[in-house]
Parts: sequence; structure tokens; C-alpha cells
Amino acid sequence: MKKRFGNLLNRSLNFIEVTGNKLPHPATLFLIFALAVPVFSLIAHWLNWTAVNPSSNEVIKPFNLLSEEGLHMMLNNMVTNFTGFAPLGVVLVALLGIGVAEESGLISALVRKLVLSAPSRILTFVVILTGILSNIASNVGYVLLIPLAGVIYIGFRRHPIVGMAAAFAGVSGGFSANLLLGTVDPLLAGITEEAAQLLDKDYTVNPTANYYFMAVSTIFIALVGTFITERISEPRYAKAHPFTTDESFDTIQPHEKKGLRAAGITALVLLSLILLGMIPAHGYLRGEGGSLLKSPVIKGIVAVIFLIGAICGVAYGLASGKFKNDSDIMKGMEKSMSSVAGYLVLVFFASQFVAYFSWSNLGVIFAVKGASFLEHLNLSLPLLIILFILLSGTINLFIGSASAKWALMAPIFVPMFMLMGYTPELSQVIYRIGDSVTNIITPMMDFFVLIIAFFKKYDKNAGMGTIISMMIPYTVAFFIVWSLLLIIWIKLGLPLGPGVGIFY
Repeated sequence: MKKRFGNLLNRSLNFIEVTGNKLPHPATLFLIFALAVPVFSLIAHWLNWTAVNPSSNEVIKPFNLLSEEGLHMMLNNMVTNFTGFAPLGVVLVALLGIGVAEESGLISALVRKLVLSAPSRILTFVVILTGILSNIASNVGYVLLIPLAGVIYIGFRRHPIVGMAAAFAGVSGGFSANLLLGTVDPLLAGITEEAAQLLDKDYTVNPTANYYFMAVSTIFIALVGTFITERISEPRYAKAHPFTTDESFDTIQPHEKKGLRAAGITALVLLSLILLGMIPAHGYLRGEGGSLLKSPVIKGIVAVIFLIGAICGVAYGLASGKFKNDSDIMKGMEKSMSSVAGYLVLVFFASQFVAYFSWSNLGVIFAVKGASFLEHLNLSLPLLIILFILLSGTINLFIGSASAKWALMAPIFVPMFMLMGYTPELSQVIYRIGDSVTNIITPMMDFFVLIIAFFKKYDKNAGMGTIISMMIPYTVAFFIVWSLLLIIWIKLGLPLGPGVGIFY
């Protein structure tokens, strides 16, 4: 029975991969999506498909992109859609610093050092856990950890795409979980508080509202992700797509040890300067009001990655003898930029699609309609939890921003849960689960096109089908385990966060 299920699962995932990869080139696919949105906006306009924003009672109407105004918007904003696409600057700036570190040989030496010292049996768990924890530092997991995981897996003689999939599962599928508070916690808490005050004007929601549950979730998600990687993703993908490399990870040469010492000392100095600016109550790297979460280190983590990567790369290159002059350093940056040419083409068309979809209001209307339908169902709490997670996950396929979705859904679900006798914090934690589990299979996620580019580095035939077939098992497993964990948590009456219970 177990073998039969395994064969059926493999055939299903292989079908998804093959079928998905038979689709046009990802850039062409986004071009088709971008062309389709104006047509659908026109149809929605003709049908007068509207919704009412629950927080402002404003009637939301579809915007016809094929109207005169819409045509002007598409033409006038084509360039800014591309240059203003959120991940573009993040990726390019980070890669400039990483390019120096890579060209100097620092990354290769660090990976080999890790391979020689780290126990292979816990590699996947560490990669996924690190991915989850990386969310405290904004988008660092996408631009740094995911490609690095591929290199590390090569060092362990394992398939790099399997390693990148595991890291992607942690970074994006485990987005809401963390052992520390991240930037998303105060953001969602503020929206939840405003929605709760529609019924109770004195109600407050703290950023720590879901901390206990999310901290415990971190370990569960890392364990589940490890199981999926080891038992499903790697056996299936590595067998179907064998990967071999001549790269050696056996020894660290004397000049490399010298470079690592120089880079280590440099990194220690940089870290000391950062901590000196953040630990004191009035440190020079604290944010407004002494905030750590709003500090330039957290908000400007991409700049920090660039500086650390570049400076440590230069230190390693000079000490090891790889860099002789400034031209060698600049060549590293140029090489890193040339490697993302395909990504830039993808981003151009993806950015147009995302902008058009946002302007059309189709995603917003869909979110409000779906939430209103669920509100009117008379369901038990466990069933309501499951359906709410499914709704959040489905909406996440169309609207990428966690805060934008919650701003629309909170005014419906927070008061609804309060009237049913449950705290606003409970509705928030349910939403966060749904918002996380489908991140890894939606092309609307800002960094999805970047993941395609990463995969293509090791498999030129990789496409949307490759990513979705790799990540669906994680989505399903995360959904089941996270939902069950929350239901058990509620049954046991455990607090969601400091001073936060289940019942209102």
C-alpha cells in the first residue's frame, strides 16, 4: 500500500512538472498573463462585478484597463513598473556584494569549510530552520540563503535544486513562524487592532500576540520540511534529474585559510560596529524612538548584505592573493550582474502583470467576496479554522502582500471571531498560517521569478512546473500539520502569546 501510494505521488508530481514545463517560457507566460488582465478587467467592468470594502464601506469596482485612462496608465508606467518592482533593486544590490565575495573565492572556501565540519544528517533541518529564521531580516533568505543552499548541497554530493527547494520552503512556506519577532508582527498587529476596535474601541493588540504559537511552529515546520525533503522531494527529483559535478570539496589550501582568517576578522569588526550601534538604548543604529525593528540594520538589511559581502570578499581576496587590484574587484561585480540577465527579462513582464492586476481591482474584489461567503457559514471552530486557512491560502495565490490581504480581511474576520467569543489574536494567527503555506506555489509571490532563475542555473529546462511540483508536497504538509497544531493548541487552551488567550 505504501509503495503504491509512493508511486502514485511520484507520477502525480512528475505529471505536474512535465505539464508545467511544457508551458511557454516563464517570461512569455507572464506576458500572456499581462495581456489577459486587461481583457478580464473589461469583462468584469461590463458585468459590473463589485464588492464593498468592509473597513470603509467603499464600493470597489473593477477598473477597465482597456479604457482610455487604462491605456494611458499602461503606457505611462511601463518603465516604472519594471524599475519599481520590489525585488529588483533588492536582488541587484545584494548580488553586487555577493559577487565580490564569490569572485574572491570566499563563498567557495566557506562552503567547503562547512562541508568538512558539519554533520550531513542534520543538513536539511538546519537549512530549513535557517530559512525560517531569516525572515527577521526581511528578504535576505531569498537573495542569499536559497542560492547558497544549492552550493552547500553540491558540497555534500546532493542535488542543488533539492537544497534550494528546502531553503525556499523555510524562507517562504514558513514565513509567519519564527523564534524571534520580525517586521511582520507589528505590521499585522496594527491592522488587527484597528479591526478589533470596530467592536471594542479600547482593545489593543501587541506585536507579541502570536509569539508562543509561532515559536513552537518554527520547530514543527522545520521538522515537517525536513521529512518532505528527505522522503519525497529528493528521492523523486534526484532520480529523475541526476546531477554530477567535478567540483572538489576535500581540502582547504593554506592561502585559503589565510583569506578566511582575514575575512573572519573583518566580519567580526563589522559585526562589532553593528552591535555597538544597536545594543545601547540610544545607539547610532537604532530606529525612531530607539526601536530595533525599525533600525536601519533591519530595514536596510540589503545594504548590510552588500557591505558585508563586498568588504569581507575584498579582505579575503587580498589576503589570499586572488585580488591584485581594483579591477579584479569590479570584475566580480560585473560577473554577478551578467548572471541575472534572464532574471531581468522575467522581471520586466512579471512586473507589468503584477501592476495590471493590482490596478484592475480584481484581486481585491475576489478577496472580499470570498471572505464574505465564509463569514455567512455557520461552522464549528475547527472547521472554520480549516476553511479560513484555505481561503487565506487561496487569496494568497492572487494577492502577494501579507499586509494588503489582512487589511481587507481583518475588518470581516476579526469582528466575526469576536462576536463568536474568540480573540482577535486567534483570527490573526489563523490568517498567518494560510498566508504562509501557499507562498511557495504562487507566481504572484514577488520572488517567484527569482527562484525560477536560481533553478535554471542547475537545470536549463526548469520552469514553473518544476517549482510547483517540487513545492506542492511542502504546501500540503505545512497546511495539515499547522492546522492540526493550532486545533490541538486551542483544545489545550494554551496562550497564543504573552497574556493572549483563545476566548474573548
